[in-house]
Amino acid sequence: MAKPTPARRPRRVAITGGIAAGKSEALKAFARRGAAVASSDEIVHRLIAQDDEVRASLEERFGTTDRAAIGEVVFRDREQLGWLEALLHPRVREEYLEWLDGLDGSVDVAVIEIPLLYETGGERLFDAVVVVTAPEDERRKRGGDKIDERSDRLLPEDEKVRRADFVYVNDGSLEELDAFVRRVLEELRG
Repeated sequence: MAKPTPARRPRRVAITGGIAAGKSEALKAFARRGAAVASSDEIVHRLIAQDDEVRASLEERFGTTDRAAIGEVVFRDREQLGWLEALLHPRVREEYLEWLDGLDGSVDVAVIEIPLLYETGGERLFDAVVVVTAPEDERRKRGGDKIDERSDRLLPEDEKVRRADFVYVNDGSLEELDAFVRRVLEELRG
C-alpha cells in the first residue's frame, strides 16, 4: 500500500513595517490575490474582547478593558506597555501559529500582518518577510500623533528594510501595491 503524500505546508509570510505605512492595505492585497491572511491586530482585539483571562488581567491592572483607555496609559508609560506586551504577545503568537498549522493543503501562501515582528523575534518563524514602508510625511497624514507616541520603541525603519526579503515603499496607488503583491506571490509560488 502506498504511503499517503504529506500535505504541503503553505509558504509562511509576515508583513511588518512602521506605523501607518500601509501594512493592512498590503494584507488586503494579498487576500485579493488568493493568499490566506490573518492580522495580529485583529487577534489582539479579539483577545481583549473575548478572552476571560486577558479581560480579568486588564481589569485588575487598568480598571478597564477599553482599548483606547488602555492605550492612553501604555503609550506614555514603558513599564505599563511592557506589562501589556508580556500579557498579549505570547497569546497572539500562539494563535497565529495555530492558524498556520490548521491551514489545509489547498493553501499555498499564508500571510500574517505582525507590526512588532522583528521586535519580538518572530521573523524566524516565517519563510519570507515583507516590509511595507512609506515616507514620513505620508505616514503622518495617515497616523497623526500615533507616529510620535509609538515609533521610538520600534526597530528603525532602515533596519527592517535591510532585514526584509521584500520591501514596498507605499507612496503610490493601490494598483501599484497590487502589482508589487502579484510579483511577490509569483516569486513565492515559483
